Amino acid sequence: MRAELTVAKQRTFDPAGVIFGVLVPIAAAALGVIVVRLWTPRLPEQIATHWSGTEPDGFTNPSTSAWTLAIVIVLVGGGCSAVAALAHALLVMRRLMLMIGLTVVGLITVLQLAVLATQLDVTDVDSVEVPGWALGVGTLVGFAVGLLGATLLRDYRDRVIADAPPPASLPRGSEELPIVEPIGAGRVAMTVLFGILAAAAALTCWLSESWWPVAIFVPLAVMSASLMRYELVVDRLGIHVRTLGMAAFDYSANEVTGSSVREVDPFTDFGGWGLRSKGHGNYAVATSKGPAVFITFANGQRLTITTPRAEQIVGAINTLASER
Repeated sequence: MRAELTVAKQRTFDPAGVIFGVLVPIAAAALGVIVVRLWTPRLPEQIATHWSGTEPDGFTNPSTSAWTLAIVIVLVGGGCSAVAALAHALLVMRRLMLMIGLTVVGLITVLQLAVLATQLDVTDVDSVEVPGWALGVGTLVGFAVGLLGATLLRDYRDRVIADAPPPASLPRGSEELPIVEPIGAGRVAMTVLFGILAAAAALTCWLSESWWPVAIFVPLAVMSASLMRYELVVDRLGIHVRTLGMAAFDYSANEVTGSSVREVDPFTDFGGWGLRSKGHGNYAVATSKGPAVFITFANGQRLTITTPRAEQIVGAINTLASER
């Protein structure tokens, strides 16, 4: 079967990914160095940089601390979020890595600035307390920026139009569109997950006698939910798998070369549960053992989605692709 390339110009880098995944971490790293330069006359020669409980037990020159944290921000946070700039990498992976990376960047940056601010014009650094609130604020700020950047990322994969309908031997159906099917953990499982995280947050708050652990558990809960629960939508435009309201996979109907039903065991067939990749272009949202929708596309990619309604969805996809 021949296929026609429908995208005239392919991007190597996603502009939004470059801005949020590369430039933002570099800017955050530079901010710490610049602030130390500006505040040096008001900072002690050795600032507290590590605490044991409420007592500082580690001291460093402000300039050395700033450059060390700048390197950590760029290598750890930036190294993680920079994946978002790769236009042809899997979109859902780019989004997740950006959120994780910028959460780390936000945490380190806000904590660094707070630590410096608490030691302005201080003569006795032995009495300086760690600004615990900065851990929560930094986490929330970093995660919010990461989530914003994730919504702006676009899928620049090769989009190829199939030049023939799915084979006549594949099933057809008359299912009414759109089909909206939840995939993955159900409400009970999600309630249990959030209950466990809430209990852990409450315990941590009680032990630390502070509110800031809650701010750390919020992003953790959101990212956990994004890996456990998905939504499959089949409409007149194509096939869409979403998580957190954003597309994990998004294919138009005229890219489909065929769809069939397969029996799948997530751990045997894909090495695990959830969003999986097995070889180049072979993706799966495998959240249960049993029937699955198996779709092939004109660009060579394959997508497997486990769902009890596999037969109806397969028929609808083949019918839709034939019409297109």
